Amino acid sequence: MENRMPVFCGIDWAENHHDVALVDDTGHLLAKRRITDNAAGYQLLLDLLAEHGDTADEPIPVAIETGRGLLVAALTTGTRPVYAINPLAAARYRDRHSVSRKKSDPGDALVLANILRTDLPAHRPLPADSDLARAVAVLARAQQDAVWARQQLVNQVRSLLREYYPAALDAFLGKQFGLARPEARAVLATAPTPARAAKLTPAQLQAALKRAGRTRGIDAEADRLRTVLRGDYAQRPQAVEDAMGHQLLALVRQLDAACLAAEELAAAVEEHFRRHPDAEILLSFPGLGVQLAARVLAEIGDDRSRFTDARALKAYAGSAPITRASGKKRFVGRRFIKNDRLISAGFLWAFSALRASPGADAHYRRRRERGDWHAQAQRNLFNRMIGQLYHCLHSGQLFDEQHAFTSPSADLAAAA
Repeated sequence: MENRMPVFCGIDWAENHHDVALVDDTGHLLAKRRITDNAAGYQLLLDLLAEHGDTADEPIPVAIETGRGLLVAALTTGTRPVYAINPLAAARYRDRHSVSRKKSDPGDALVLANILRTDLPAHRPLPADSDLARAVAVLARAQQDAVWARQQLVNQVRSLLREYYPAALDAFLGKQFGLARPEARAVLATAPTPARAAKLTPAQLQAALKRAGRTRGIDAEADRLRTVLRGDYAQRPQAVEDAMGHQLLALVRQLDAACLAAEELAAAVEEHFRRHPDAEILLSFPGLGVQLAARVLAEIGDDRSRFTDARALKAYAGSAPITRASGKKRFVGRRFIKNDRLISAGFLWAFSALRASPGADAHYRRRRERGDWHAQAQRNLFNRMIGQLYHCLHSGQLFDEQHAFTSPSADLAAAA
């Protein structure tokens, strides 16, 4: 049977429609089509691919400038490789076909198809993660966004309180979670101005603490808050203070919603993550709780063929150093192109591991003694532990402190 001529597909993605181009291995344009962004358009695209030889055994590779959305979901059914091309990279390729630098949707679709035709090995297809891993990724990223949004609101509340209500800062900033605590939000909602806070009775403070869910030490905490809130502080004119009180109430309501969203998403993350087959291995690592482990899984996925080796995973995470050499100049530094969510989780993981693992703590201290800054030592520790995670996931083993940090091979690797 004669082998089918290779065909490559490029799709220029837009909000309401998409331009499609198919080329053969010589760059000859086989077909072009504009499809709508709906189920009928997706089916038309699949029919066009099938018309030009797309099968389950020999799927046509597709290049597109996004890795998400319903169109990508329709394309990734089955075994078809889909390549998410960075728009900046696609713009550089465009200069090879046109010197005018004018953007054209049909022309961009052709450029994307030719990217696969000429440089397919230089690009990686979207990972073939399981549906459960994708669900964990959606929830973990949403929970991470909710935590960041909550912290932004806390910062806004803190900044506002510094302007007119320092007693509230003295009352809550020394506590765990600070202004995000339910008690802090309840008291600020009850008394959004210093004048109203000074008039609160012990019974009113106790009622606010109970509404926040506190069950123990209510009387003592109410007395402490009453003493702090009645302290001697500088004050603004009453009209200005009342206006700022209204602003604070609005921020507290937003903070309440952000805290609730973060808590509900955290519960959903835990429910889905614990059902994943890799959960036991991830949770065996020191410093990884459910939420952090879910964030790591969300970014690395469960497609074992995604990374060729541990070094590829380290480069993707941004923990491995990068070397630039030109002539007599040589520079070794940190990576700026990386998965920002994964490196953010990695720093938290490395920091938490210092208390949970004697080996991790010794590794961190050894790096500090060699002259690393705190962040450099943390990054190096994360680099080592994510390499260990790669090994455990591929071998199906749980984390072993003795083999991870005290074996001769590990010591040699640390000294390298």
